[in-house]
Amino acid sequence: MKSYKFYLLFIFSLLISSCTGLKAVPEGDLLYTGAKVKIDDKEISKREKNAIESEIKELLVPKPNKSILGLRPSLFFYNLAGDVNKEKGFRHWLKYKLGKEPVLFSKVDLDFNSDIIQNYVENIGYFNATTIADSTKRGKTAKAEYNVTVRKQYNIKSIKLPTASTILSQEINKTMDKTLLKIGKPYNLQFIKNERSRIDARLKEQGFFYFDENFIIFQVDSTVANHEVDLILKIKNEIPAVAKQQYRINNINIYPNFTLNDTLKSSKDSALVYKDFRIFDKEKMFKPKIYDRTLYFAKDDLYNRTNHNLSLNRLITLGTFKFVKNQFTTSSEKEGYLDANYYLTPLPRKSIRVEVLAKTNSANYNGSEINVNWSNRNTFRAAELLTISAFGGIEVQISGQNNGFNVYRYGGEANLIWPRFITPMRIESSSGFVPRTKLNLLYENQIRSKLYDLNTFKASFGYLWKENERKEHELKITEITFVNSTNVTDLYNQQIAQNSSLGKVIEKQLIFGPTYSYTYTNTMIKQKKHTIYFKGSMDFSGNAAGLIMGANSSTDPKKILDVPFSQFVKIESDFRHYINLGGELQLASRAIIGAGFAYGNSSELPFIKQFFIGGTNSIRAFRARSIGPGSFDGNAQNNGFLPDQSGDIKLEFNTELRGKIYNFIKGAVFIDAGNIWLLKEDSLKPGSQVTGKFIEQLAIGTGVGLRFDFSFLILRTDLAFPLKYPSSKDFNNINIFDKAWQKNNLVFNLAIGYPF
Repeated sequence: MKSYKFYLLFIFSLLISSCTGLKAVPEGDLLYTGAKVKIDDKEISKREKNAIESEIKELLVPKPNKSILGLRPSLFFYNLAGDVNKEKGFRHWLKYKLGKEPVLFSKVDLDFNSDIIQNYVENIGYFNATTIADSTKRGKTAKAEYNVTVRKQYNIKSIKLPTASTILSQEINKTMDKTLLKIGKPYNLQFIKNERSRIDARLKEQGFFYFDENFIIFQVDSTVANHEVDLILKIKNEIPAVAKQQYRINNINIYPNFTLNDTLKSSKDSALVYKDFRIFDKEKMFKPKIYDRTLYFAKDDLYNRTNHNLSLNRLITLGTFKFVKNQFTTSSEKEGYLDANYYLTPLPRKSIRVEVLAKTNSANYNGSEINVNWSNRNTFRAAELLTISAFGGIEVQISGQNNGFNVYRYGGEANLIWPRFITPMRIESSSGFVPRTKLNLLYENQIRSKLYDLNTFKASFGYLWKENERKEHELKITEITFVNSTNVTDLYNQQIAQNSSLGKVIEKQLIFGPTYSYTYTNTMIKQKKHTIYFKGSMDFSGNAAGLIMGANSSTDPKKILDVPFSQFVKIESDFRHYINLGGELQLASRAIIGAGFAYGNSSELPFIKQFFIGGTNSIRAFRARSIGPGSFDGNAQNNGFLPDQSGDIKLEFNTELRGKIYNFIKGAVFIDAGNIWLLKEDSLKPGSQVTGKFIEQLAIGTGVGLRFDFSFLILRTDLAFPLKYPSSKDFNNINIFDKAWQKNNLVFNLAIGYPF
């Protein structure tokens, strides 16, 4: 036994020594383990010191090999691969992808880094700073040390503006109401650079097309007072004459069939004149009105960068052109005028695309789907997009109560999208994104093996528009959905006899009415510490029809096509908050609140519009649709067969700490909570109605997970267990080492992509 332990200890020690990476260090050199920066000044706060130290560390070169608890896996793999002569293959991948070359102390230039530090602290107003560099050695490793004495920071005393009477000087002075430089605030070179860019951007809005921010200089006078500076804004003397000139728009030339072999110059072909545009389109590929809706410039307009960018963005988001290029040239006809030239390379008008997709859903089903899409990007010669698709797929549940009940689906879909609002009155949009009107037709047949077939017919007509890249709206004037079931098996009917809720799944449903959703997100701004995502939606069905027909579900529900139509109002919001904690560490949180109210012709929400909870993208410690409603335990009623619990109200909270473990492997620790409830008491589901004690009925679960980020695909695995069941006020007893407890509580989830 002692010998066995000795060998284990020997192997473990060998592994530890290998992972430190010190064996790869050449004789006479040391492994560089990083830098220590110390700010020596009693006049600045600890918070400011930490901020400066953190910024300086990011500037220093080279970066040391990453370590985890003193181990350096990248060096371990680098050494393990040995000598590699080929530029591909497993050993090359092991050495240069998983592994990293050791960063040696001989590559560290202390003087160079000292200069970087000195420049940085001076650039943020510490003009009297000094930097001393040193190093400490320990065994076969070395660390750099930098002691920085910053002394008192310089503040801005005054800002002096140009006094010349030229139009350019006057326009610069007008921009100073939004200046980034504030009197009394610390001097900062980056703020001065940003101020030059801001002034340049404002001048571009006033017709100064050829002006450049490099034509502006700020002189700094640090002799005016004790630790204060005067900033003197000047325009360089030797700037070109055209940079001082305000320009207006003359000709607007459009080349809608431009190829890369053509030259960027005016065509000698005759042009079609449409309003203020000259269109060179011999083949008449596009109707001229599309330019009226995408180009913001008109003749004699003062040039401005906003309309410049909006026009480009609209042409790009039109979805018809492969390349969009514009060029402004000085007009030969009028002094102080520009000709605007737009060179557009169209995409192929018709195309066919085949896609094979990997899919996952909250019910822990995974599978694949094949789509065949045919599209026409210029259906009626005004950039209308017609898409016709056929699809088919299979989904299976690897683990869970539905294992063996595979889902097969096939169908077709047609979409026609107009790049404008189609309304009785003309609606103008000032956004850089083209508004769209969309007509959609869909048929899908879902075959749940051993259970039933579900046929869904859907049609909708509505509008999509974006105010900007953060705000998006979708309004469907009407959406019609008809659901009908066939081939219901005896097995499923037997289960309906035991659980009447399962019968709602196969009921005929007719839903029609408007829907609206609003989405806001700033998650694309990676440098922000706090980012959010919000989506709010409203769904109305049968309200006008119910009012006209005097519908009342308690007496005689009204029917259309011999099917009682649904009448309800449903509201749902999804709010997500992300905190970037530095590096690749992120805290992600989500809150979902939803409620639906059926009235008039309906006594309850149609099944496909009800709320569900649990599963791979919801509360991961519980299987999909197995929670609630309320304190009701539907699992006992289901006898282990197809949990399908639904409700009128939904409340869900999720928090997940995400971080990088190694290379493409990322990890997460999470906690989820939530439940669903009914508005009305159901005698077959005691405890399902929402009450003032709803907080006590929350299901709570926690767990850990791995995410394998392959860039083209994120494979997610989560292992979770319940902390609290909705039917209990108390938290569960947890014994993760007990096999019986593991079998009854651990839930494994396999999914694609992040849960939120």
